[in-house]
Amino acid sequence: MAREDLKSLSDADLQGRLAELKREQLNLRFQAATQQLEKPSRVREVRRTIARIKTEQTARSKAAASKGAN
Repeated sequence: MAREDLKSLSDADLQGRLAELKREQLNLRFQAATQQLEKPSRVREVRRTIARIKTEQTARSKAAASKGAN
């Protein structure tokens, strides 16, 4: 998921997507531990998408804080 796609989502949608990806990440870890992982590259994709979402959430909170300070 690209950064532009994340910018268009609402805060609630971002939070929901983050929860969904964390569940998937947990399932992927279990699959990796039991040697049943079909696409090892998916682990990397999920991890990076989680980081992108968290970055967007941080940017939004900083922007809201700076608006409130002015």
